[in-house]
Amino acid sequence: MSARVANIADQIALHGRQRPTQPALVHGERVLDFRTFDAEITLRAGWLQRQGLKAGAVVGIALLDSIEHVLMLYAVARAGGVLLPVDCRWKTFEKLRVAEHFGAALVMVEPGADFDGVRCIQIDGRWLDEVQRAEPTLPFPDGDRGLVMSLSSGTTGRPKGPMLSHQRLISRFYTQWADLGFGSRERYVNATPLYFGGGRTFTLSTLYAGGTVVLCPPPYTPEELAAEIGRTNGSLLFLVPTLLRRLLACDAATLAPLQGLKSLISSGSALTREERQQIRDTVCPNFVEYYASTEGGGVSVLTPEDQRHHGDSVGRPAFGVEVSVVDDAHQPVPAGTTGRIRYRSASVAEGFHGDPEASAEAFHDGWFYPGDLGALDEDGYLFLKGRSKDMIIRGGINIYPQEVEATLAAHPAVLEAAVVGWPSREFNEEVAAFVLRKGSVEAAELVAVCREALAPYKVPREIFFVDELPRTSLGKVVKAELAARLDPL
Repeated sequence: MSARVANIADQIALHGRQRPTQPALVHGERVLDFRTFDAEITLRAGWLQRQGLKAGAVVGIALLDSIEHVLMLYAVARAGGVLLPVDCRWKTFEKLRVAEHFGAALVMVEPGADFDGVRCIQIDGRWLDEVQRAEPTLPFPDGDRGLVMSLSSGTTGRPKGPMLSHQRLISRFYTQWADLGFGSRERYVNATPLYFGGGRTFTLSTLYAGGTVVLCPPPYTPEELAAEIGRTNGSLLFLVPTLLRRLLACDAATLAPLQGLKSLISSGSALTREERQQIRDTVCPNFVEYYASTEGGGVSVLTPEDQRHHGDSVGRPAFGVEVSVVDDAHQPVPAGTTGRIRYRSASVAEGFHGDPEASAEAFHDGWFYPGDLGALDEDGYLFLKGRSKDMIIRGGINIYPQEVEATLAAHPAVLEAAVVGWPSREFNEEVAAFVLRKGSVEAAELVAVCREALAPYKVPREIFFVDELPRTSLGKVVKAELAARLDPL
């Protein structure tokens, strides 16, 4: 008889027996210890069985960031189902489109949030009463199966869901324990939506290790977040750059609870060298930048020490990850040469579920290509040069927007810059920059800065000052919307 393949919920059952009174989840005044957490997971997994859910069936999770959301994540895992994260803030047609595309057997929703077209289950009082009577009817399956499809392109274009097995997700946990400070003695404050890969995976990782998760769901003010970290003695925090920039505007007294964090982690988009130094100096000295993707997990880690000496990079490859930079023929390029980033590890998805065309584009010969351009130096540090689809080609010369953006962002009056290609009959594309100001500066001054620091062909044709930049719900700038504002030259 072959050995049982671990299901991520198996470890919670072990914690329920061996550390029963250890707090697992904290949300406001509500605290669930591991004994209760395990018991509630089992009841919900039993309820799923009674609904006729078979191993491998897809269950949509369209819930608020709550203890119930986390319970359902582990309950679906224990029952052998596949998690389909669905952002509860989406419009109804967006939820239905994703649920239908991935063949969800049912979708868990908030009271009053059900929609036609797919079976929805409201987590109301009646359902909770039903759950308390739902004893399991069959032995729970092992983890030799898919576990989660984490959407990598939201609801724009064709939805793409990289399928991660239990074992691939557990491999990501090991990277987080080795490089980011997660572990059984930590209190992770989850301040990002559980729908997103970072917050969800860090939450599952902490609980798998036997640590405590404090839920601090947005929206909140920086003051409220800092107070909750202080109240709960949080030791780990993950924030996207947009939220970190808001913290930089706070005074020292407000930020005091963050100074003692074991790790303050950022991911989603790269910060500038100056922003990193500001964060280390004023928010938390133990600031770590984590370059990662939905499909493949962690790529590289930039430690506080590395930030001082290699502040323009995104660090060295994460634990268990092999990184390479190649040309269009998939051949490695010399150190310092810009090319396509690819990487492989035991954490990377095998492909997009049910989408061989998209899989062939992003996965090749065991490697995953996240669509980013970069360069590796001789010491193993990785430098991002932008997205391959964002690259500007002016008169046959490649221009990497991130280089121009970094030059603009270094000016003390610039809060943030986004650079896009501007369609041009003469040169194919020109460079256009959209700038958020935090002080007084004119376009001519910024153009002069670029002329001094960059080759002439990289200097923006024009700089547009804006009051805000269009963003995804995770805070990433939507450059396609900026480009759409530009009439061809």
